[in-house]
Amino acid sequence: MREKMSMKEKGTSVSANSLIWFGAGVSIAEILTGTYLAPLGFGKGLAAIVLGHVIGCMLLFMAGLIGGHTRRSSIETVKMSFGQKGSLLFCGLNVLQLVGWTSIMIYDGGLAANGIYDAGLWAWCLVIGGLILVWLLIGIRNLGKINTAAMAALFVLTLVLCRVIFTGNVEPSVEAGGSLSFGAAVELSVAMPLSWLPLISDYTRDAERPFGATAASAVVYGLVSCFMYVIGMGAAIYTGEYDISVIMVKAGLGAAGLLIIVLSTVTTTFLDAYSAGVSSVSITHRIKEKWAAVAVTIIGTAAAMVYPMDNITDFLYLIGSVFAPMIAIQIADYFIIRQDHEAEAANLTNLVIWLAGFVIYRILMRVDTPVGSTLPDMAATVVLCVVCGRGTAAVRAFPGRENVTKV
Repeated sequence: MREKMSMKEKGTSVSANSLIWFGAGVSIAEILTGTYLAPLGFGKGLAAIVLGHVIGCMLLFMAGLIGGHTRRSSIETVKMSFGQKGSLLFCGLNVLQLVGWTSIMIYDGGLAANGIYDAGLWAWCLVIGGLILVWLLIGIRNLGKINTAAMAALFVLTLVLCRVIFTGNVEPSVEAGGSLSFGAAVELSVAMPLSWLPLISDYTRDAERPFGATAASAVVYGLVSCFMYVIGMGAAIYTGEYDISVIMVKAGLGAAGLLIIVLSTVTTTFLDAYSAGVSSVSITHRIKEKWAAVAVTIIGTAAAMVYPMDNITDFLYLIGSVFAPMIAIQIADYFIIRQDHEAEAANLTNLVIWLAGFVIYRILMRVDTPVGSTLPDMAATVVLCVVCGRGTAAVRAFPGRENVTKV
């Protein structure tokens, strides 16, 4: 493990980390995903949202704690389980999913903003992409006052939206039905915290107090994300609308709604682009984090202007099937087995376990469980990892067997 951060180096505070993850939670993606839970009705939908976020944010906390304690970025912590070359697979996959998220968020933000004020989708994509570039160039440690003002405005505006939705028409416009199972709703709620798992250590690695900053990040994100889900679900139930721009207009939040859409998209997508830069450095040190993030933002903006990205369900499930077993192996290695494979080129045992976890997740997608697919998949992967890890340790106890899993 790396040494702790020098006392002379000023790390990010608990409040600064909380603010970053508050911004991550105030997102169009959360509101839109919340609308999908409307068929369950408000009671069951709320239960699914809370259960899914408890599961997802517990995993988010453990993933962030690894980076905070070791002072490593998210992808650098992957080397501890998969080795130097083995980690490159996940570096590449992480960069690709972050480019995808950057494009999707800019597209969705531009589409929703254009629904309120028709300036053209391409124009709004340019505005949002430009603001993300400003955020990146300012730098994560210099965002304090700007983010504080932006987040305070966003929070007030979302409270106004919440009041309009839940104090207006009290009769539901969407009847509870069986088109969505409870387990599927839980998995949709797990999906958002899960999508942040490969990113959180990029921020907790610089924290002055790793445990406090990680706990605050997970709790703040979980609470805010739940709130966004409830807004989306409530809007769909009580207004009958699933289009975020129409919901804003119906709520009488024209200019204010536009501000919510633009700033929430910028603060969330900034995290995607920044972490793509960090992951790129893990692939090759010739690349600088900031400029890699800038390149990802430019590519994402261009893609959002050209390609329609209206359905991201399959994209979310693909992220889950790739990164849920990866994080499960990291959790098992760091917290249970206490093994570090960073010195190895590639740990074949863990790579095979990851592949098994990937297959298990895809199978579980076809099975309706009360807790979704992520939790049982990660439980199975952790068990496999612990059994194989302890078995390997037993084999290594014999003379001449020290390197059986190394390449």
